[in-house]
Amino acid sequence: MNKLIKKIALGGLVLTGIVATHSCTNESAPASIKTNADSLSYSYGVMMARELSSIEGLNAEMIAAGIREAMNESGQISLEEASEVITKSKAQEGIDFLAENATKEGVTTTASGLQYKVIEEGTGASPLATDVVSVNYKGTLINGEVFDSNEGADPISFPLNRVIPGWTEGLQLMKEGGKTIFYIPYELAYGDRGAGNVIPPYAALIFEVELIKVGE
Repeated sequence: MNKLIKKIALGGLVLTGIVATHSCTNESAPASIKTNADSLSYSYGVMMARELSSIEGLNAEMIAAGIREAMNESGQISLEEASEVITKSKAQEGIDFLAENATKEGVTTTASGLQYKVIEEGTGASPLATDVVSVNYKGTLINGEVFDSNEGADPISFPLNRVIPGWTEGLQLMKEGGKTIFYIPYELAYGDRGAGNVIPPYAALIFEVELIKVGE
């Protein structure tokens, strides 16, 4: 059984925890823990229950069927297809978030799909894509998790045409001294690749940016 199958099987063990804590259309008797292997398996389920139970729309019976059929090598979809389905569901989360966010007061959407909300208008120069800029920033996922920030450090400087498209476009809308929140669709961020172990594929991102200076 390769590593991915093991991960899927391990994730499925959480089914016991979900059934124990959430109503289910197919109620069953509590699990009977008789051996050390039973205890270990059940414990993995308890530990992972929190993660899976936070995902809306999951069907406990289908989770169980997926585990059973994958472990019996009779799965109805391949591991690659399963991975693609899960990944695309993450993309939809960002799409839904941005659709709702676009209706909020003060949020503007550009032709590319970039969204922004001005927190403080600047009074200085606006950069061109070929300029070097200095900024303070904080980046979060749409769930509020901070993945990057220079808080407490000096401003960072970089050529504006060397960063993700959402930044290249967005900062040109700012003026020195301004603060803006950018809501960036995955197409203008890190796309279907993500970034390391920090930003997942198809992730919409939120950046709060203060433009300190235009030019070196």
